[in-house]
Amino acid sequence: MSLFRGSVDPPDESKPPIPAEEDAVLEKVAKKVIMWRMAIPAIMFLESVRPLNYIGAQAMVFFEPMVQTVFNFKDYDVFRAAMERRENVENLLQKIEKYDAVLYEREKAIKKFMRAEKKSWKWYQRYLGLLKPKVQLPEELRAPLFPEMIKEKKRWFWK
Repeated sequence: MSLFRGSVDPPDESKPPIPAEEDAVLEKVAKKVIMWRMAIPAIMFLESVRPLNYIGAQAMVFFEPMVQTVFNFKDYDVFRAAMERRENVENLLQKIEKYDAVLYEREKAIKKFMRAEKKSWKWYQRYLGLLKPKVQLPEELRAPLFPEMIKEKKRWFWK
């Protein structure tokens, strides 16, 4: 037993792992937060309401009939059930932080590439912005961060 609130003991292995569908929904939410570039506000919000996670899940139960009439979310119930347990809030935070680190490394690589590219430009292109050449990013930086999250655009006028 420690004197402070946290515990330094190893994690208890008797707790059951997260079900696969809850883990998939938490992954989806974390990726969506990162795609919207709202990692910092999401982390602050989740950290501040962590003690109230069960009340928030019950509020989701209260608003479920209205949400289900407007939207047809099959993941809504799974997400609500996941948010009732405190460890899933921590899991969601860890997933957001992991994907935020991936996004940060990608942005850093793009800035490094652009810095090297701009060194080959003429002075009037760099400082005045005149006649800037078109920059083609490498394929690994041009590809979307989460390709499975990109929806195919439905064009009603082009088939």
